[in-house]
Amino acid sequence: MRIGVTDLNLQQTGKLEAVALAKGLGFDGVQVSLGRKIVDNKLPLDDAAVQAQYIAAAQKEGIVIDGTCLDILHVNYLKSDPLGQKWVADGIRATKGLKTKVMLLPFFGKGALETREEMDHVGDVLRELGPEAEKAGVILGLENTISAEDNVRILDRARSKAVLVYYDVGNSTHAGFDIIKEIRWLGPKRICQFHLKDNPNYLGEGKIDFTMVLHTIKSMDYQGYANLETDCPSKSVEADMKRNLTFVRRLLLET
Repeated sequence: MRIGVTDLNLQQTGKLEAVALAKGLGFDGVQVSLGRKIVDNKLPLDDAAVQAQYIAAAQKEGIVIDGTCLDILHVNYLKSDPLGQKWVADGIRATKGLKTKVMLLPFFGKGALETREEMDHVGDVLRELGPEAEKAGVILGLENTISAEDNVRILDRARSKAVLVYYDVGNSTHAGFDIIKEIRWLGPKRICQFHLKDNPNYLGEGKIDFTMVLHTIKSMDYQGYANLETDCPSKSVEADMKRNLTFVRRLLLET
């Protein structure tokens, strides 16, 4: 398992500077946001020249762009807005252009999945998009506030190996789910990546037993990235990210 970080939590959302900052703090990878400021009906990172800048920066720094976040879905909800489907299709192209393989699809706030009808609709939309994602070699990772069982119902309805769960231990703990049980049940074949957080706390100082979380992930032979999506209690991104990263690396050695 390798440890990355989101550009959002580096406070560099959609900024090229996130790449060098992530490397400087010691991370293995960085998750980049595809952007919400639409230009000429395109996502900011759906641009070959911009993608080339990111790829060059990652190569220079010796760090991996471990995935993307389709953050425009916080504006155009996939569960109800036809534009959401367009952005997923465009995001697949952008993610492939960045030479990475996982695109996070967020479902939060007014875009959260609350009813079976909404979940079924998302499954149907992803069934249409699945073949395109498979052809591009891109995984569509679902991050949300619903149970592992409900997520798998969406996966089953989508009928695509390109649709998997993006498991956030903080979100699922907050929603009242047994995260150890869910992670074990989903397994590495249905989880594409993880978010590690226990906001607003530092890792290891809140509700979540990260020793057990990391032991569970390692014991199922998960080979992908876990990205920190942690807050900065001290208001210092550098200090707090280093603190949380050091904590995770120590636990990985101990487990």
